Amino acid sequence: MSAVLNAPWIARQATDLLAQRGHAWLLQGPSGLGQYELALALVSAWLCEQPTAEGACGHCPSCHAIAVRTHADLAVLMPETQMVELGWPLSEKAQAEIDDKKRKPSKEIRVEAMRDLVEFAQRTDARGRGKAVLVFPAERMNAITANALLKTLEEPPGDVRFVLATEAAHQLLPTIRSRCLSHTMTWPDAAESLAWLDGQGVPGQAAEALLRSAGGRPNDVLRQSALGLSPAWWAALPKAMQQGQAGHLSDLSPAQAIDALQKLCHDLVLQQSGAEPRFFAADQLPACQASVKTLTDWFKRLMQSARTAEHPFNAGLMLEALANDARQTLLARA
Repeated sequence: MSAVLNAPWIARQATDLLAQRGHAWLLQGPSGLGQYELALALVSAWLCEQPTAEGACGHCPSCHAIAVRTHADLAVLMPETQMVELGWPLSEKAQAEIDDKKRKPSKEIRVEAMRDLVEFAQRTDARGRGKAVLVFPAERMNAITANALLKTLEEPPGDVRFVLATEAAHQLLPTIRSRCLSHTMTWPDAAESLAWLDGQGVPGQAAEALLRSAGGRPNDVLRQSALGLSPAWWAALPKAMQQGQAGHLSDLSPAQAIDALQKLCHDLVLQQSGAEPRFFAADQLPACQASVKTLTDWFKRLMQSARTAEHPFNAGLMLEALANDARQTLLARA
């Protein structure tokens, strides 16, 4: 299992939720707070053969089966790209289609996967501990998939429990939200986050700078660190964008670049309003005379770009366009 399960704020939330009853949970909050890790902790405890009040034992056959992604009583519903990233196997049919280059891994939760889930929910459990369904990120269901899940949530056959994890709860059907017990993810405090990040191999000074750049979300720090985005890279981003240096974004996907630029725009608006920046140190921000309206218009364009960021016609051209737009905005005069 992921080392993030050892994060103390995840462990506390798991203990609290396991003490409550309910056949379906919805874990919600911004990215980087550990929704997936908490969801995995819950299903692991539900299926564990020797569970404690704190959660799964971590060493029984059921826990081992989850660790190696082969538990017969656990259904994982994710976009195929997410499953590959997190080490979950695709169905034989889906894997064959991708291997034969008939299609690329889906970035949405496919209807076919939901049909498999409905069939899974009606089967008898294999290990005598009931069955569990983990859906992440739940907002990646389209309307057809979401409605199919809704029917199973409303009338769950047998002993089936669900946990849906999302970073955009507002995108889910209201009827799905109403069928689940809701839990808002807890923000860890800075001292606890820094101590944990140090244990994950991100040392003190770098962890502090990256935690600021991630808006206080430690899981996002790990993602940034895995991408090789150092504190020095982050500190240089504002002035690189003022100069239109698209190469500074070259290690990022368009979606990641847009996220970074949104944070820069956010801090410039705060600075223009006389407030302290959140993601950057004040001395890292370039002198900018753009009006709040100009910056707000830029933010709107970034939001519009985000809608197509996962399917860019040409990622390199999109990064160049983003850097050019940033330069024009940062050099604009009120």
